Amino acid sequence: MKLVTYLKEEREQLGVLINNMLYDMDVLHPDLPNSMNMFLNYWEDVYPTALAGELMLKEGTRTSNKGVSIKDVQLLAPVPFPTSCRDGYAFRQHVAAARRNRKVDMIPEFDQYPIFYFTNHHSIQGPGEIRCMPDHFEKLDFELEAAIVICKHGRNIKAEEADEYIGGLMIMNDMSARRLQMEEMLLNLGPAKGKDFSTVIGPWLVTLDELEEFVVPCKENHTGKSWNLRMQCFVNDKQVSDGNLSDMDWTFAEIIERASYGVDLYPGDVIGSGTVGTGCFLELNGTGKLNDPNYVEQWLELNDVVEMEIDQLGKLSNTIIAEETDWSILNIKKNI
Repeated sequence: MKLVTYLKEEREQLGVLINNMLYDMDVLHPDLPNSMNMFLNYWEDVYPTALAGELMLKEGTRTSNKGVSIKDVQLLAPVPFPTSCRDGYAFRQHVAAARRNRKVDMIPEFDQYPIFYFTNHHSIQGPGEIRCMPDHFEKLDFELEAAIVICKHGRNIKAEEADEYIGGLMIMNDMSARRLQMEEMLLNLGPAKGKDFSTVIGPWLVTLDELEEFVVPCKENHTGKSWNLRMQCFVNDKQVSDGNLSDMDWTFAEIIERASYGVDLYPGDVIGSGTVGTGCFLELNGTGKLNDPNYVEQWLELNDVVEMEIDQLGKLSNTIIAEETDWSILNIKKNI
């Protein structure tokens, strides 16, 4: 099932996508909630009902003329108001390449436990424009990822059971202002201002029932589901990234296990995978310069169109725009 949040009469509306047509939840069943937040909070009760209603529409045993074309609505983030947002660091290929490009050894702790950081869940957005301040354009970057959303409350969740807490998968673009990020992380805290201005998820949430045929074994000595889904990113129609979700070394289940240790996870908590190998300009530029001293770095610029595509999860498109200001926090650093 593909769950979509879109703008309807100036408010968020939850719908299900079937053959490029959107149907509000009350078309599936009159008792289903019309917001993603409510749907997630009552997941175990409403999800089976929604699945049954979707099947009846697909099979034609229930008909409705209340559908609207996906092209005629403004899509919001599938989970427009996450209760929190964590981002993992699950792809060894990306971590190893980034460290190699900095001429430092691969850190052995990567293989011992999964890590994550908290980002600004109030800056979650869906397809459309990404507003950037002047300092964000100092080495502005995308990060190609997938994300999950938690669909039931849990605490001290074991990895063997953690997939039961996943409501579905969606594309994530963890936007990054690299100069801000690099400067602040010299102090061994963060990332903060390099990340908190925008995190994009969408275009919809795909529930695990639709992805069952793509499940593959996870990496050796790991626990949890893995999915064979190709991941690609295009900037102004030029492909820049190519990877696969099955390349995750740490699974979402293992990240959930660590995140929930001594902590309550709640419906609506979003967790990103971290960047897939080749999934950002920071890595690509580093590899390019390592192989060719004359390599010219590339970063996102004004009016660039970033399109991310993951098999079965759709295509997430955003355009980079500028806020109307010349204010710079880089210019107010203290000089001692």
